[in-house]
Amino acid sequence: MVKIMSIDELEEQVEKLLDERDKLEETCDTLPQCQEDDGCDTCKIYNKIAEIDDKIEALEDKIESLMGDEEEE
Repeated sequence: MVKIMSIDELEEQVEKLLDERDKLEETCDTLPQCQEDDGCDTCKIYNKIAEIDDKIEALEDKIESLMGDEEEE
């Protein structure tokens, strides 16, 4: 039962990060520097989006691992 709760909590964290990422992407699309070819390389918002993507991937890996552990029981 504890594992199911932790999976739910992890999924909730993923949802929050996805919402935050969506908001940042909306902002990113409106910035003048985004019109430049190399704009993403120097954009702080783009870097935050990349960090969020990494966090989401790590959380999804944890969820997958926990679900795999449950199936083995």
